[in-house]
Amino acid sequence: MVSVQDFGDVETAWCPGCGNFGIIKSVKQALAEEGYGPHQAIIVSGIGQAAKLPHYMRVNFYNGLHGRSLASAQGVRLANPEIPILVTSGDGCSYGEGGNHFLNALRRNMNLTLIAHDNQIYGLTKGQASPTTMLEHVTKAQPWGVAAEPFNPVAVAIAMNASFVARGFSGNGEHLTKLIRQGMNHKGFALIDVLQPCVSFNKINTHAWYKERCYELPEDYDPTDRAAAMDKALEFGDRIPLGVLYMVEKPSFDERLPHLHGAPLGEQTVDREALREVMMSYA
Repeated sequence: MVSVQDFGDVETAWCPGCGNFGIIKSVKQALAEEGYGPHQAIIVSGIGQAAKLPHYMRVNFYNGLHGRSLASAQGVRLANPEIPILVTSGDGCSYGEGGNHFLNALRRNMNLTLIAHDNQIYGLTKGQASPTTMLEHVTKAQPWGVAAEPFNPVAVAIAMNASFVARGFSGNGEHLTKLIRQGMNHKGFALIDVLQPCVSFNKINTHAWYKERCYELPEDYDPTDRAAAMDKALEFGDRIPLGVLYMVEKPSFDERLPHLHGAPLGEQTVDREALREVMMSYA
């Protein structure tokens, strides 16, 4: 029987009150409830405070370059179609430096679960605007306010017909755990954009700010209705919906590649006769 305690209790370098604490708790809880031990899953991350999450757990992990978490995770997935893969990085890493990888992961429908820690600021590098920072937000690096429209990851994902698009909140742990489990069980690319406070560098989007605005989608909400999902994705301000905004069933990228069917690549044998024939065809 797997328990949350199996994933360890590691001292972190996060600021007291950081939303990352709620997210790591939900990640551990989701893995335990799904019955995966530390040796049965892998967490891939990039660079940033959010990307430190697997450092603070007892689990298989790969810590890649800034913005390259999805690229690394896709390599892991292609090598092993069976192991559960979670990707954890911040809004800057996932949507800024990693924006192109994000778009292509959506297009491919890779069988991964991206848990994007969205605190609407760059925390590790001390508070400049990120892609999701709100318009006119004043930071130390943008003293006259942000002049660019914020990136809306869930709206972009729905526009690209991503197969699973959800929004969570680090302050609603039970709900977030449920979303992560749903994402893990979904066959294809699952985006979970997790709103979280940065207590040190974002004094606008605080825990109280989110609590006042966030609400869970009603039980009769239909996540297969793409038009309704886009309306909910664009609802961000006085009211912010949480839950699975959009979901569609379609083949994942690895399912479309016949040579990935069966055992993981590392466990497959080489057909030397077929290889010889290929090599001789170039003679």
